[in-house]
Amino acid sequence: MPPLESLICLPVLLPLLATGVKLAIGGRLRRLQSLISLVTLGISLAVSVLLMIAADTRGPLVTELGGWPSPIGISLVADRLSTLVLVISSAVTFCVMLYSVANSYDEQEHDAPMAIFHPAFLVMVAGVADAFLSGDLFNLFVAFELLLSGSYVLLTFGGTESRIRAGATYTLMALASSMLFLIALAITYAATGTLSLAQLADRFATLPEQVKLLVELTLLLAFAIKAAIFPMSAWLPDSYPTAPAPATAVFAGLLTKVGVYAIIRLEALLFPGGPVSTLLMWLALATMLAGVLGAVAQTDMKRMLSFTLVSHIGYMVFGVGLSTVAGLAGAIFYVVHHITVQTSLFLVTGMVERRTGTTSVTQLGGLMKATPLIAVLFFVPAMNLSGIPPMSGFLGKLMLVQAGLADGRPLAVTLVAAGLVTSLLTLYAVAKVWGKAFWRGPRADRVGTVVESEEYTGEDPTVTTTSLPATLAVSVAALVALALSFTVLAGPLSGLARRAAGELMAREPYITAVLGRDR
Repeated sequence: MPPLESLICLPVLLPLLATGVKLAIGGRLRRLQSLISLVTLGISLAVSVLLMIAADTRGPLVTELGGWPSPIGISLVADRLSTLVLVISSAVTFCVMLYSVANSYDEQEHDAPMAIFHPAFLVMVAGVADAFLSGDLFNLFVAFELLLSGSYVLLTFGGTESRIRAGATYTLMALASSMLFLIALAITYAATGTLSLAQLADRFATLPEQVKLLVELTLLLAFAIKAAIFPMSAWLPDSYPTAPAPATAVFAGLLTKVGVYAIIRLEALLFPGGPVSTLLMWLALATMLAGVLGAVAQTDMKRMLSFTLVSHIGYMVFGVGLSTVAGLAGAIFYVVHHITVQTSLFLVTGMVERRTGTTSVTQLGGLMKATPLIAVLFFVPAMNLSGIPPMSGFLGKLMLVQAGLADGRPLAVTLVAAGLVTSLLTLYAVAKVWGKAFWRGPRADRVGTVVESEEYTGEDPTVTTTSLPATLAVSVAALVALALSFTVLAGPLSGLARRAAGELMAREPYITAVLGRDR
């Protein structure tokens, strides 16, 4: 087997192997636990970069687990899209783990019989990598279940009542999605005799339209729940804000994008240009507006960011619904941008909560003076999320606007207008948080007091700690810098997104790489 192909499985296997080592160590040697996590994620990042370069220059790379060829065995496929999102997810999870180590989340489990935070995090990372690389629908289902097993532990970490309740809601929605996914798998296998994505791309062309539509809608519903597309998004704002900051950040920044990735793969490879594309555009419109209207009504930083997360999923679905190379390229660029920006914003919010004891903007004030570094680390990605030129948020929206106008249909033009309105309302929502939590001044005679009132009365924020570990700021600053680098590297990144979109729409490179030329 060529060396590069043999590396494809490492982003999946390394975190699982490290998880086994950590469970064997248990609650002992916490510094070693942290070191294993960081080294594992660092190696996964390096491997992902190598795979991305190879996939861009050589075309899709394929490895068959156990030596069984597709469609009999399980194939992992590294094409431009999967490797690009894998690189970003690896970078983000590395920074989040660094943040977690600095915040001593592993030390919070000293009463537990074994350490659970690090193993759960790595299991979730393995599930994410498996989902991105999977060339088989059943293996994609397994990847989603890996995500669920790790993410539920992270969501309920600490065992508080609110986290258990939120975790139960999250798990019920995930299980509902998984049941729908299994039903779709059963229908697909009964109709085609295979679950290999490459083989399905050939066989769906010969199926009756009613069967194709049934499979597409069932799969789309399952993925829409995971991606938090309206109206299947009501669970998210109540689930994510209760989790610890690192878990919330990686959930918001990454896990919903796994659902978006699955929708991109589904629509581009299996059902290109089908009638469901119009439905996706309507869902994108509803998701944008419902999410951003919820965001402007919030007085809690975490809930505001959770609603903006929902609204900006709409941009990505908009690009997919256009069913053009330009639209898909805009969606891919926006996925990369949003993973990084949304993660950094939730991590900064965690810093605010640790520093003040709250994320309610009615109880905050004077943070610009008290913690200028945190203020800057919030302001920059907030402006990026809003789409202020020339940041990557603006560039991603510009690509989608151009694709929508080039399409020319009334619905596409309406979505362009809705996207601009959503961007302005996002700016209003984050500016409101900035003004109340950071910009307005505190009263000097109330420094360090607890603010009980739900309405702001001028008091200084509650101070639970006078200083924060420097590594916290370093990890967040690295993510902020990564998002800003997308502006500097906008040409190469947008070019890679367009090549990935073209490869997806062509379909033949993916199918040939998996099945061979003599299929």
